[in-house]
Amino acid sequence: MTSAFLSALSGRIAERWLALLALPGLLFLATLTTALVLGHAHWSDLELLRDRVDALAASPASGSAGTVVLVAAGVLAGAAVTGAAAQSLGAGVELLWCAEPRGPVLRYLADRRARRWRAADEAFRGALVAAGRARIEGAADADRLTDVAERRHADRARIASAPPRHPFAMGDRLAAPGRRLWRAHGLDLAAAWPHLWLLAADGTRAELQAARLRFTAAARLCAWGAGYLALALWWWPAALAGVVALVSGVRRGHAAAEAFAELTEALADLHLRDLATAMGVECGGSVDRELGERLTRVLRKETGPAPGGSVT
Repeated sequence: MTSAFLSALSGRIAERWLALLALPGLLFLATLTTALVLGHAHWSDLELLRDRVDALAASPASGSAGTVVLVAAGVLAGAAVTGAAAQSLGAGVELLWCAEPRGPVLRYLADRRARRWRAADEAFRGALVAAGRARIEGAADADRLTDVAERRHADRARIASAPPRHPFAMGDRLAAPGRRLWRAHGLDLAAAWPHLWLLAADGTRAELQAARLRFTAAARLCAWGAGYLALALWWWPAALAGVVALVSGVRRGHAAAEAFAELTEALADLHLRDLATAMGVECGGSVDRELGERLTRVLRKETGPAPGGSVT
């Protein structure tokens, strides 16, 4: 039984290693080799690439089994190192997507998004007023103005659903459930999250974990895209792969952040009563702000006002 378990575990580890590190790393190393051999001057000369490969295969060293094993091991090791580097860079991309506006560059990006949102909000409000006035007056272009207002609302929503605070949209989307729960119920989601996680069903946890893994995979895809853009310094076609990977990674990151945020807020909405019951907090007929504030005090272990009026 133990050997079967270890065999299955090693098989899964090998599959993940191949999927996450080895295969993407091998593809990157192949592109790197192509870039170094062809360069910009012979970017499409596949015959030159084939001749180089044939010359390498015909060398005396290639007939030695030991040399072949060493080269294969070196290539696999290089692929694994490359994949590990992409994973590390992907973790940095995740941190950047969720970063607070600290430092001049991030503050500038956050302020720029806030200005764009305010401009889109003003355009939406103006279009909404115009559409409402046309409806009241029975104007012939009321439907057209309504469509314009809907498009302006969509333009604003593409930036953020609320006034943005983060440099990137993913940070705002992931922070939105906590902000909404605090405003609606006075609930500190950061303090409540570990308890809500323990109350969640296995299926709900699996959905949340899947969304979180998709977010990580999207950031890692952006890291690979940055690597291919770097290869474009030697072989410009690599830029095509880099741009596609970056655009796809950002789009997948948006979708994963949206899914994770919606699931997080839904979990809190559905299990707020269960959390109150588990924590021994009386829950009346409705989930109101008083219940959320009591739960927050219990979860934060707040015992009352401290000297100087602060809360501990």
